[in-house]
Amino acid sequence: MNRQIRRLGVAMVMLFVILFAAVNYLQVYGASGLANNSANPRTIVQSFAIHRGEILAADGRTVLAKSVDTGRKLRFQRRYPQGPLYAHTTGFFSLKCGISRLESTYNDYLDASSNDLLGSTLSDLILNRPKRGASVITTIDPKLQQIAFQELQRAAPNGGAVVATNPSTGAVEAMVTIPQYDPNELVQPNLRRQAHACTRLTDAASDPLLSNATDQLYPPGSTFKLVTLSAALENGMTLQSTVPNPSELPLPQTRLKLHNFGGEHCAGGAPRITLEEALIESCNVAFGGLGLKLGPQALFDQATAYGFDRHVPFDIPFSEGHFPAPSEFNDRQPAVAFSAIGQFDVGANPLAMDLVTSAIANGGVEMEPHLVREIRGPDGQVLKSFGPSVFGQPISPQTSRDMTRAMVEVVDSPNGTGSAARIPGVTVAGKTGTAQTSSGAPHAWFTCFAPAENPQIAVTVVVLNGGNLSSDATGGRVAAPVARAVIEAALGRR
Repeated sequence: MNRQIRRLGVAMVMLFVILFAAVNYLQVYGASGLANNSANPRTIVQSFAIHRGEILAADGRTVLAKSVDTGRKLRFQRRYPQGPLYAHTTGFFSLKCGISRLESTYNDYLDASSNDLLGSTLSDLILNRPKRGASVITTIDPKLQQIAFQELQRAAPNGGAVVATNPSTGAVEAMVTIPQYDPNELVQPNLRRQAHACTRLTDAASDPLLSNATDQLYPPGSTFKLVTLSAALENGMTLQSTVPNPSELPLPQTRLKLHNFGGEHCAGGAPRITLEEALIESCNVAFGGLGLKLGPQALFDQATAYGFDRHVPFDIPFSEGHFPAPSEFNDRQPAVAFSAIGQFDVGANPLAMDLVTSAIANGGVEMEPHLVREIRGPDGQVLKSFGPSVFGQPISPQTSRDMTRAMVEVVDSPNGTGSAARIPGVTVAGKTGTAQTSSGAPHAWFTCFAPAENPQIAVTVVVLNGGNLSSDATGGRVAAPVARAVIEAALGRR
């Protein structure tokens, strides 16, 4: 009997030890995890008890996101006064759908958890007022944003995107995408409707929560010829170097042939063509042959120098662009020719291509793109500023000058494909692109900067699946007018 009592006593002691250890773990070691668990009701209520800071446009007046006092248990609810216009920049702060984009990246400032806000947080505590977050001032110009959206909406019923940056600083001055969504649906007080909106947007076939400007990748078509020409110039060729100019390019290892757009024969049928004229006329045959001559390694090296397949620092999620590794071309030589003209497995989005264009405009120096200019405390004091930062130098200053000269002729030359981007009194340097797809009409691209002699703005446009011209669409006809309108606005011509 005594042995059984001893065993029972030992078992009871062990149970108390286990219970004591569990309680201490939960209260000490596990406290942080419990506090930060998104399913913790107390944490949820506390996060909505904070007066989150505003997100503002570059003018410091246009409010992109703010908090309003509802007087309910979840006291401060987020509101987005501009609706869908900035949704893919601000993201959302939603109970049912989570947190995204700038709301997520700068959450520690917006919700006052940053150490930079300890002073104001202490003041809020002493004065018994709600904790106040800092404001995030973006680089977005509201005038450019509005015009970019209006022009894209007119041209791109099937979807598309526009990105405009300052080549010398990397500041993103406009970034719009279609399709859009209204982030106010994801922060509405009715939580059941909020959850329904989250499910509907997440499951939509058009992926409205993803940005065509930064998230999705598309074949860049002939805009990628800027990368191919850069590789040629960086490897000893010049604008006056010539390459064969047949009416069609027989591809190695196959009976397939590469043709120019519309079956045309570039340079009036001359047997050879300069690299400058090949870019002006956007000659597929010449650039396909050039790609085979350079080889996949040179093309890959130049693409990665511009930021493809590398991490490019940015304030929100960004798919930097993709060019296949040289090993992927083993026994697939025809793919090299197609990759040189922005087809095969090459992928990009407007921000990725705009970085290429901006580097050309900026003397060969590529700046890191950024969306935020500064962060201000609740008292208006600047807590943090974000200045220009160099990403790299993908091309030499001489290559930059040569590329600029050729891109100006793309717009100004009688044979150029970018004439729709001409602006009286302004020298525009650009490149068109018409990318074949497996899903119907081609994607229409245009990338450019202006003024060419003193670049102030770089603009890249993609109009998906032909836009409002369907299968007759080209980058010059559909995308270039959108870019022209944004440049005119940026330079005060509109």
